[in-house]
Amino acid sequence: MENVLNHKSYKKNFVVVLVIVVTLIVSMIAGGFLIGKYFSNEKNVPVLSKEQLNENVSEDRKNAITSVVSKVSDAIVGINVEEVREVRNPFYDDPFFRQFFGDIGPQKQVVRGLGSGFIISPDGYILTNDHVAGNATKISVTLTTGETVQAELIGSDQVSDVALLKIDKKNLPYLEFANSDNVLIGEWAIAFGNPFGLFEINDKPTVTVGVVSATNMSVTAEGRRVYKDMIQTDASINSGNSGGPLVDIEGKVIGMNTIIYTGGSFSSGSIGVGFAISINRVVNIMNELKAKGSIDRNFNVGFNIQPVDERIAQYYELEKAEGVIVTQILRGGLADRAGLKPEDIIIGVNGKPVRNQQDLVYVINDSRVGDVLILKILRDGDEREIEMTLEGQ
Repeated sequence: MENVLNHKSYKKNFVVVLVIVVTLIVSMIAGGFLIGKYFSNEKNVPVLSKEQLNENVSEDRKNAITSVVSKVSDAIVGINVEEVREVRNPFYDDPFFRQFFGDIGPQKQVVRGLGSGFIISPDGYILTNDHVAGNATKISVTLTTGETVQAELIGSDQVSDVALLKIDKKNLPYLEFANSDNVLIGEWAIAFGNPFGLFEINDKPTVTVGVVSATNMSVTAEGRRVYKDMIQTDASINSGNSGGPLVDIEGKVIGMNTIIYTGGSFSSGSIGVGFAISINRVVNIMNELKAKGSIDRNFNVGFNIQPVDERIAQYYELEKAEGVIVTQILRGGLADRAGLKPEDIIIGVNGKPVRNQQDLVYVINDSRVGDVLILKILRDGDEREIEMTLEGQ
């Protein structure tokens, strides 16, 4: 009898506890609903519109690079040029055809090209490459406002591949220069320009981003161009980017985009190896062009050279096949008067080693009238120095 009473009492207590628990749960749900209702009025929890939500998303997407793009873009220009070139049809060089058509000389042909540039002062000075505008007979500049204006060529230097332009405008946005001697390998590099003429479509520059891959690079080039103190980058640079700026994460110019490696004769696009002329070198050239309009490099050193190969090194008992050997001297020329002789082996110039022909040619081509070349040579097994002052022709 006692066990039955205990069982009924336990069952009654269980039902009471269950009722209490259910009551508490219902009370909590109801209380939460009321509290939520109280705090969810319009004054405390604003309802964002679609436009406000998009604005918040845009703010979240802004970063250091987008800030640089916003800061720099308005100072970038697209450049279109016309150049008159003389071309000769080889058809008329054949004696058979010349008897019918006579001696027809070279014909003039208008060639159009494009490139990039950037404004460096509020009164309209613009920097670009010599190979973009140096030989142009007509230059037009397109601004990010959509306006196209004629530009004047203030000066150009073929060797350094730098040209200075001027447009008749005031209060223009312009870029500041960094100290390219302080550029760090691995830091952000942002390229701006007019690849393939895309600037003309919407009056905005194309932006590509990468890092500084290497500094103080020398790149072999055709003709008299001297590409030294170059900054290598993997930011994409393509045809039409020439003359545009390469900037750092502060939006300051560290170089002028100039040349790329394309990977072969069947490709003309970027493969991630591009080069910009360091801005310190550009500024030095620019100051001379602004003051004089050109750089006087009209001199002739008066000697010919060839590389020292293994055979020459063995004949002259040299430790290494390095340097260049003088093969010919122009009688009465600068080298002759300075005392240089055939069979002299040049191993240094202006304190820098000459390992190959390019080392010497770069220094000579980059020199100006009035500069002094100090050649370190080997003659009859002895080292000596020869000083040569470059005189204009």
